[in-house]
Amino acid sequence: MIEPQSITEAVPFSDVVARVSDLEAIVASSLGQAPPTQAPVTGASFATTLSAATAQGTPGSSASALVSAAQSQVGQAEQPPGSNDGPAVATYRTAVQGAEEGQPWCADFVSWAAAQAGKPLGDAGQGLGSVSEITSWAQRTGRYLPAGTAPQPGDLILFGTEHVGLVESVNPDGSLTTIEGNYENAVTRVHRMPGEATGYVRV
Repeated sequence: MIEPQSITEAVPFSDVVARVSDLEAIVASSLGQAPPTQAPVTGASFATTLSAATAQGTPGSSASALVSAAQSQVGQAEQPPGSNDGPAVATYRTAVQGAEEGQPWCADFVSWAAAQAGKPLGDAGQGLGSVSEITSWAQRTGRYLPAGTAPQPGDLILFGTEHVGLVESVNPDGSLTTIEGNYENAVTRVHRMPGEATGYVRV
């Protein structure tokens, strides 16, 4: 039987591994199964495994965070309309190195949302201020998905070289709900058909 031990007492890693193995054996025995067999776990391999698991996170967690960031901005608009500027737009520009006032900001918006999700766009996470830059980066890094690919929530949706948005959801009829910055001078939820897209980017 494993004796309880004070949490303030240092426990060698080898003892921890041994105790886990003992617990596995007890559980397997109670279920009528053979005890599990596995290669010994070293401190280095354990740390590597833990680090990798932490880096990967929960599947889809980054996409969900990206969608949530975009959803939080629906309704934010230019001030004044047609200016490509305003407090919210200025915030989105902070995600793109070298972004300038008064320029189309759909790419700034998705760069901002991606940065909020911990997945900044660009080789150095500097953000990307144009659709062509996003497309080029995605193609170079294996993130580009051609038109006709089934998109997923969190994918960027490309419309030629002029506009980019974010897929919020894929609807039962195959249509898409997107969130797009600089659509009618605001962050807007839009209903799209897949045929409108010229490609996607899986961030």
